[in-house]
Amino acid sequence: MSRPVHLLPVPALTDVAPYAYLATVEPGTRLVFTAGACPLDAEGRTVAPGDHAAQARQVMANLETALAAAGATLSDVVKSTVYVASTRQEDLVTVWEVVRAAFGDHDAPSTLLGVTVLGYSGQLVEVEAIAAVPA
Repeated sequence: MSRPVHLLPVPALTDVAPYAYLATVEPGTRLVFTAGACPLDAEGRTVAPGDHAAQARQVMANLETALAAAGATLSDVVKSTVYVASTRQEDLVTVWEVVRAAFGDHDAPSTLLGVTVLGYSGQLVEVEAIAAVPA
């Protein structure tokens, strides 16, 4: 069976954005919704306080683990949202580079946001995703 996720460019919009503007899923596909993946280790401690890139790497590893529990991978993601606790665009770019590297060639639509604060002490990054897998 072919992959149930189809990423679509929109030629009328700029190609500067490094992701697809649209994604569709095949009928009969099972959708998987993740909670926000946080930069927590196995003991529930926030890793790498103050380090956006290291936290983003932990977040993406945790997101992959969560998706795997539902039989999904990063290449099954239809849409993601990336939260960065910072008012500095440089910090958002740092996190985005880690997230994009984790997704590789799978350029699903994504939203990148700078926010004031996240839920755990010292937390700088959180990523949530919607994935689609064959039913």
